[in-house]
Amino acid sequence: MKERLNYLDFKEACKTSLELVNSTNKTEIIDFIYSLGRVASKDIVCVKNLPSFNNSAMDGFAIKYSDAGKTLRIKDTIFAGDKREFESLEENECYKIMTGAKTPSDIDTIVPIEFCENVLKDSVTIPQNIKKGANLRLKGEELKQGDIIIKKGEKINSSHIALFSSQGLTQIDVFKKIKIAILSTGNELKEPWEKADDEEIYNCNAFAIDAQLKEKNFESTYCGVIPDSLEKSIEFIKNLRDFDIIVTSGGISMGDADFVAQAFLKCGLKIAYHGVNLKPGRAMMMGTLNHSLVISLPGNPLAAMINCYLFVIPILKKFQGEIAFYHDFTFALNKKEFNVKQNRTEAVLGKIVNGEFIVTRDNKYGSGMISAVFESNSLVVSSGNSETIKDNCNIKILEFNGKYISKKVDFIN
Repeated sequence: MKERLNYLDFKEACKTSLELVNSTNKTEIIDFIYSLGRVASKDIVCVKNLPSFNNSAMDGFAIKYSDAGKTLRIKDTIFAGDKREFESLEENECYKIMTGAKTPSDIDTIVPIEFCENVLKDSVTIPQNIKKGANLRLKGEELKQGDIIIKKGEKINSSHIALFSSQGLTQIDVFKKIKIAILSTGNELKEPWEKADDEEIYNCNAFAIDAQLKEKNFESTYCGVIPDSLEKSIEFIKNLRDFDIIVTSGGISMGDADFVAQAFLKCGLKIAYHGVNLKPGRAMMMGTLNHSLVISLPGNPLAAMINCYLFVIPILKKFQGEIAFYHDFTFALNKKEFNVKQNRTEAVLGKIVNGEFIVTRDNKYGSGMISAVFESNSLVVSSGNSETIKDNCNIKILEFNGKYISKKVDFIN
């Protein structure tokens, strides 16, 4: 482990990372009211036409289009929930009808009450200039029996739950949540609830990473700090067999006290890569340990959070069974010129304000500066082909709270 390894190209690291995982095949059935944010493990189909009968979209008058422009006799009033059988309309007749009420079979148009004239108890004048079929919701026009509501691998959102409830679907097949362990390294670390002297630092990485995962509907278990001892690290790692993903931060560089990589190797880790040509965030390792995926992030907080966003989130989404796991991007106008490293991919923090990207602190901050992340809401990934990102040019932007769709890693400028 003392040999310095070649740093992997950023795009190649993204590709390699995703190739290390396959979607989970563990499933369960849960109540639909608890399914928000979960991933469907099979296609869910419509079992009841939506709407299930022809009905009115407005309070108004149900007519035959051929009677437009006439004064009609109001034959009866139809309320939502009425189950009576209503007779067919004769010429110059209409029904007064309420929103959601079932329409008789010979009705082809609904005219809102506010569009009508001379509205009396027994009669109404229908305007001439109306559209046939207006305000009439037809059986199955939204969804028909057999239509797919949500595809296998899609994440369930509030609109899906609305559809489930409209169908009477109370039990939903989803993938089981993957098990994620979060670890930190370093004897100098103190937990936030402990007292730290001037030579000690508080452990923020584990809690920042945990929060990032929670923002994306993942649950993790914080397993504590691995001590800077090879023997103790090995023993610690042996107790992590039940986790699908093991995320660590720090302890994987070539320093004499960095035992994590060595300890994982002793336990059987197969390294996929060790080091990425990325600024910040070069000190990163990924590999497999039995059935678990091990992701070792940099120890500096800013670099750890950026790498968690760029690498860990897409990996977890694929592992969890989602079909949409790549980062999406948008374009924004760069407000202020800034410099980047040449011949190295660089992740640059900034903020989107009124559709414009403003670089954070002129891109002059250290990889351990937590406040730079706090000040930012977006990220630019530069290719390293140029030393300068010019002002007033359109650049690709990743938003920390953005969506993910199935696109390849083409968000680099």
